[in-house]
Amino acid sequence: MKTNKLSLLFPDQDRVTYEMISEETWHDLGLDAVTEKVAAKPQEVPMIQQVMRSLTPDPAVTAFRCGVFEDILHHPEIREKMAKLLDKVKMFYDYGVVRRHENDESGVWDLMHRLEEYHDYIIAVEQIRECLADQDLKSEGMLNLREAVETIYRDNGFAGLRKDVEEMRVTASAVKSLTVGINLNDRFEAINLGLVSVNAKPFTRSGLLKNFLSSVNPKDEIEPEADWNGSTSYYPANAGTGLLEGFGHVAESAVILRNPLAMLSLARVPEADGSSAVPRQMDSAATMLTSRITRKLRDTLGKYLNISVKDISDLIPELTFYTRWAEYIEKRRAEGWTFCTPRVRETPGKDACTDAKGFYNLKLIAAEKPERVVRNDLAFDAEKRVYILTGANRGGKTTITQAVGQLFLLAQSGISVPAEAFDFDPADRILTHFPADEDKTLDLGRLGEECRRFRDLFEKSSGRSLLLLNETFSTTSFEEGYFIAVDAVKAILSRGTRTIYNTHMHKLAKELDTEINEAGRTGRAVSLVAETREGKNSFRVRIAPPEGKSFAREIAVKYGVTYDALTGKR
Repeated sequence: MKTNKLSLLFPDQDRVTYEMISEETWHDLGLDAVTEKVAAKPQEVPMIQQVMRSLTPDPAVTAFRCGVFEDILHHPEIREKMAKLLDKVKMFYDYGVVRRHENDESGVWDLMHRLEEYHDYIIAVEQIRECLADQDLKSEGMLNLREAVETIYRDNGFAGLRKDVEEMRVTASAVKSLTVGINLNDRFEAINLGLVSVNAKPFTRSGLLKNFLSSVNPKDEIEPEADWNGSTSYYPANAGTGLLEGFGHVAESAVILRNPLAMLSLARVPEADGSSAVPRQMDSAATMLTSRITRKLRDTLGKYLNISVKDISDLIPELTFYTRWAEYIEKRRAEGWTFCTPRVRETPGKDACTDAKGFYNLKLIAAEKPERVVRNDLAFDAEKRVYILTGANRGGKTTITQAVGQLFLLAQSGISVPAEAFDFDPADRILTHFPADEDKTLDLGRLGEECRRFRDLFEKSSGRSLLLLNETFSTTSFEEGYFIAVDAVKAILSRGTRTIYNTHMHKLAKELDTEINEAGRTGRAVSLVAETREGKNSFRVRIAPPEGKSFAREIAVKYGVTYDALTGKR
């Protein structure tokens, strides 16, 4: 990610650090489907993903982004106007003047487009300034943007640019036609041409055009000679360096060309009308006559624009990211969904902590109504470092595991999170290990591959990371998986990584104090249960011993799969 002078994502451009979230983790957390709904256009999806996957652990960055997002969320008029204006800035930054090399020569058509791009840039800066001028902005990022645009607007170079562009556009708009002389060979092919005059009126059927059409009609006599008005001069387009050598004379010939730049109006002729068939010598001839003006325009204004346009255009992905999420959350809140501003802990301690109240998974928004979704609480602190999450199938274990990862990723991006309250220490990495039936990209059928993946994740983790394990070590027999899982959890505890281990190995959760938690160690593994009520999944989690056999017994009784029920005994 390139650093800019101006950013809505980073408060200090000299200290930009981030860790890229893997595509696998992004998919495991279910955010690929969510961002498709957040984006207004398909091409915005990778833009939003790029910002969110660039995870930074700096608490100051998270606080900075949260402030910017709150300003954009609470000022819909700003995001609507800014999005339209900055789209225009981005278009001519990507395809226009600032992408051309400094020494590139410009043709007449190209120069006219440059003139229009400069004009669009001026309008964009003025309207952005007006859009932000009287707004009650509170965030450091938006206040910096307002100050930067004001600085550009008051810069002497901008004032000069505005004056020169307006004058050149007025001159160009007065030109309606050019008179060109063309020499032909025996096959009626143009062999060279020259500019005769610039005219304030367009050609009509009468006059010169009518005379030309009549002259090529076989019924009429073809003129033996080309008669030229004595008050004008003819400059061959293919005269080589001679034309450049005589450029001074052409520029001073006010009788012929009152303003050579006026020829730029030709750039407005659309290709669809056949203008692309005009011999290339036309562009060459006009370019020769205006090359000095082109060079002067590029030299005096190019460097200034390259800096200021880039600073503003680089805000496009950032502003798009904030705007689309603001629109999405605004709509969801109107439907009854709860979102809150995440809070970074002001005094982070040795152990990275988290306290989430009333949180839920974003994926549920597309499938359920807000009143039907069960909200949960979860906290990591110095004592609780690893949760062994057990429960019945389809009890919400994977959904809750994903939701915790979503909270961190959204919060560290500055976005309001799906919860009633969320206080946390940012994670330096978010790491996931999900099974094959939820991630088709890797073959997890072999235990060796599964162990290798876990080791890679463990080596990347730290005491400030978030590790989410979903049915890890479940591709082998229960006894083998249990044996490996005990050592894995003990190693995670030694590192202090915040972890949720979603598993069917109830024995692992039941024997934490005898097999995993060591006496004298502060951080401990805790049993977390996706509880059931009257044999039904409640989708609520709580700290408790695993239900294990008792739940299985309830299910067996309910469906008549006990010995007595099967054999007819009571």
